Amino acid sequence: MTHAPGTPRLLRRALHAPEASRSNALPAGAWWLWALGLATAASRTTNPLLLGLLVGVAGYVVAARRTDAPWARSYGAFIKLGLFVIALRLLFSVFLGSQIPGSHTVFTLPELPLPDWAQGVRIGGRVTAEQLVFSLYDGMKLAALLICVGAANSLANPARLLKSLPGALYEAGVAVVVAMTFAPNMVADVVRLRTARRLRGRPTGGVKAVAQIGLPVLEGALERSVAVAASMDARGYGRTADVPPAVRHTTNVLTLGGLLGVCAGTYGLLAAQGAGYGLPVLLAGLVAAMAGLRLGGRRSVRTRYRPDRWGVRAWLVAGSGAVVAAAMIWAGSVDPEALHPGVVPLTAPELPLWPAVAVLVGLLPALVAPVPPTARGAASVPPTPRGRGFEEHDRSGKEQA
Repeated sequence: MTHAPGTPRLLRRALHAPEASRSNALPAGAWWLWALGLATAASRTTNPLLLGLLVGVAGYVVAARRTDAPWARSYGAFIKLGLFVIALRLLFSVFLGSQIPGSHTVFTLPELPLPDWAQGVRIGGRVTAEQLVFSLYDGMKLAALLICVGAANSLANPARLLKSLPGALYEAGVAVVVAMTFAPNMVADVVRLRTARRLRGRPTGGVKAVAQIGLPVLEGALERSVAVAASMDARGYGRTADVPPAVRHTTNVLTLGGLLGVCAGTYGLLAAQGAGYGLPVLLAGLVAAMAGLRLGGRRSVRTRYRPDRWGVRAWLVAGSGAVVAAAMIWAGSVDPEALHPGVVPLTAPELPLWPAVAVLVGLLPALVAPVPPTARGAASVPPTPRGRGFEEHDRSGKEQA
């Protein structure tokens, strides 16, 4: 079997990630679907090796495809929040006890006597290694889930995500976008006014200073609100089409019932006992909610400026997260002991091979997603030793002379 001479070159060009621009940027929904797939996988296991692998996959993709936008700096905050959750879970286990039996005593705290109606609850007492390991696994699961959600916050543009909302949620999306736009401006106004008062030698603290700073800030916010309202009115915002009452009632029933189904199905997927009904309920809720939003969009007469288009790369990014979630759910039904290592008796966790390989599918966005300009520039310009660069420059100058 022979291949055309240009086949490998065309294949490399198709797999080569282009530089990100406004025309080929991934939709925010693709990043959220990828991150939610990783978060679903994290919620199905307490194996610390798999959880660490999921966090590593999310961190690598964020490091490879993160931009310099303000929202892209939130990933570090989610990592700190995850570490805080682990520490808090261990602290609760130490002081409030645990139902996990154990024979390896680490230390013993003074126990506070409680009344008879508080049976099953204790404060202080014996702390075992088994309960600490169980609390550590439980805290790591929640921390990994938070970090995966933080990856979506760092990679997805929130304004573009809200702009892609269906027509039925247009008013809510505009309100959130306006709030997200004005909140940083108000903070910047407060900082600017405090700096100006400090340069003039006036106090920046106290009730009097806060009152004097708050009035210009509120005045500026009011002026911006009036300007935005005028621009929205000039663009025809608020126009609605005539929709029959039967369609409105059907829209409300489908939307509310669909969202309730999505909540129940999501809970079933995240809970260990709801794997059987979670996925069907989630799919039924999504279908009902999408039908309701489709009908509700008829009353909103508007056009979209540069709508986000779902290309092959966006589907690959979203599909990689779905593959990770589906593989972890299936592994939980086939071999649950590998995903939930025992703590009584204490045993070292083992890394299951094919669930770990499935988690590595989540690295696909780092290969197919468009590369931000800053990351491309940093990767394409290798560091040059200072002395060697000056020597070559001097040598080339002398040869030209």
